[in-house]
Formats: sequence, C-alpha cells, structure tokens
Amino acid sequence: MPTVLMTAPYMIPFLDRFRPVLAEYGIDLIVPDVQERMEEEDLLKYASQFDGTICGDDRYTARVIEACAPRLKVISKWGTGVDSIDAEACSRFGVKLGRTPNAFTTPVADTVLGYMLAFARRGPWMDREMKSGKWEKIPGRALSECTLGVIGVGNIGKAVTRRARAFGMKVYGTDIIDIDHVFVSETGIEMTNLQSLLSTSDFVSVNCDLNPTSYHLINADTLALMKPTAILINTARGLIVEEKALVAALASGQVGGAALDVFEFEPLPGDSPLLKMENVMLAPHNSNSSPAAWERVHWNTIRNLIEGLGMQMRKQ
Repeated sequence: MPTVLMTAPYMIPFLDRFRPVLAEYGIDLIVPDVQERMEEEDLLKYASQFDGTICGDDRYTARVIEACAPRLKVISKWGTGVDSIDAEACSRFGVKLGRTPNAFTTPVADTVLGYMLAFARRGPWMDREMKSGKWEKIPGRALSECTLGVIGVGNIGKAVTRRARAFGMKVYGTDIIDIDHVFVSETGIEMTNLQSLLSTSDFVSVNCDLNPTSYHLINADTLALMKPTAILINTARGLIVEEKALVAALASGQVGGAALDVFEFEPLPGDSPLLKMENVMLAPHNSNSSPAAWERVHWNTIRNLIEGLGMQMRKQ
C-alpha cells in the first residue's frame, strides 16, 4: 500500500473529496499541518516514510530528495512552477516530477490587467478618499495612453499581451528565448532587451519563471532604469524582485508604484515596509484564484501522482 505525503495547501481543505478516490488505489495519506509551504527541515522529518507526494511550493532540495530515496517515486506538484524542487536531484535519484503546465494563465493574466486598470484609473485611491470624507478627483489615464513591458513572454506573458493590446496599449516584450514570429505578428508586440523595456514602459509586468537568469532580475540597477511614474507588477515569483531595492526605489520616488502578489518571504512579514506604502497594492500569492482552474489542477495533480506510482488513472 503506497503512502503519500499530502502538503498542497489548496487541496488539504477539500480532502474529503479526494480521499475516496485515492483509497481506490490503496493510497494512505500523511497530512501535516501546512501554513504556506514545507521547508527543508520540515520535509526531512518525514524522510523515507512516503512513496509519493502531492506538494505545493515545498522545498524539495537535493538533500531532501536524497533522504527520501529510494522509497520516493514521484513528486506531483500542485500548479505549474517547480523552482522549489531540485529537478536534477529528481533525475539522479529516479524520482518522477509532475506538474500542470499552463494551469493559471487566464486568472493571472486577468490579475495583471486588473492591477493596471487600478493604477491607471486610480479606483482604489478614489475609493479610499471618498470613504474618508473627501470629494477629490484624482487624475487618471486611459490604458491606450500607456505602454506595457512584459518580462517573460511565455503562456502568461502572451495572455497579458493580448489583453493589453485589446485596450490599445503599446507592448514591449523581452525573453531569453526567441518568441514565435506568428505571435509577434498577431499582436504587434515589440521584442527588445530588458534595459530598453524598463526605460520606456509605464507598466512592467514580471511573468517569467524563477531560474538562475531571473533571480533578483529586478534590483537596484534595473529599477534605476525605470520611469519615475512607472508601476512594477509581479505575479510570478517573489525572488525575481530584490525586495529591499524595490522598497528603497518606492520610498525615494525612483519608481511610481508596485502591485505585488508574490514576495521573497511568504507570508509577507508583518514588519515589511511595503504594508505601509500608499503607492503599493498587495495580495497574498492569490493571482491563481479561479475555481475552474483549481479543479483542473486538483485532478491533474492526482493523475500525475497515480501514474508516477506506476498505476493507471481511471476516468472520474
């Protein structure tokens, strides 16, 4: 009977739905108390106790994977990004790694557009003023008067581009790989380098993966290239943005504002200066919020687990 470590925060509240399905395959569950993610030391406590795992952004480092081998057969990640999992160590120890590509493209792209509309039209700020008793007309802009820079033109970056173009925005893009010329022709996106994108964009949306080339890609030097009125939007991974440098740039007026769904440390510490900044919009790593998308990911994650354990998933 295989034992599975269940640590995916989006699935644990609904385990009553999934337990009977997993039981059909003889799967026994270990369900720890998970807040946001399991760190390396948390996972090491369960080493050699499980054959597979359904996880969130847990830190499956090489040390953890080696400690869990050879019993561990499959890591089934709930979602798309696997930057918290050492893929090379998985390969070395024969651990299958499953995920759901393109899982949250629609809700994340909608979130980016929502942030741009909020900053351009000043909705949250006018709401705040009205509720404090002030009748003040805060100037806004139409999105068609603004330029957008998209860092990382993958599935989400493409979806953001299509939405922005529908609002009449000029869009610049940058990526470490060549982007399909059909998409470029279809949307009119202008591919350029990072420096040019940052210096010309009114909004900068971070939509790339976290990898060695993107770690702290947004730092003091790159923030200095941005317009003083520009807004940085990060719905990708917190570690792409050097938070200390961003706080300094926001405080000095070097950058106009930021919308952040992800952070270097999650949950965001209660003493973070970001919590007191008027020119910042914050969310608790929630841009993937979509019941329809979650449902697809739930079942695909279970499928990846079952198949990774050497069984065939029956139709639900």
